[in-house]
Amino acid sequence: MLPRIPRTLWILAFFTCLVSVMILALMKNPSALLSTGWDKGNHVIAFLVLTCLGRLSFPAQRGLLLLGLLGYGVLIENLQRLTGYRFGEYQDFAADVVGIVLGYLLAIPLMRSRAYEQS
Repeated sequence: MLPRIPRTLWILAFFTCLVSVMILALMKNPSALLSTGWDKGNHVIAFLVLTCLGRLSFPAQRGLLLLGLLGYGVLIENLQRLTGYRFGEYQDFAADVVGIVLGYLLAIPLMRSRAYEQS
């Protein structure tokens, strides 16, 4: 049986992931060890994890979380355009949206599991 994980740990994981995704998105040469080998796949996985952690961290803030993650995706693409060595693409944002949907769906059974502690 899995131990209950306090909400504060989910919040810590969410913000750690949020910062890590931004750093990786703006790095000139992110490590191949942290890549699926397909840029769109990287976006899907990053936003799947962010959304899932966000839902577990802030269960009552669904709408705000989803809008915030969409805005975060737009921010990343715009910042990448400013770097001169990365490119902001609409297809990347579409991959972010796919990750958000998948993460939202994955969070549903996790929130029902005994490992999730809402308080």
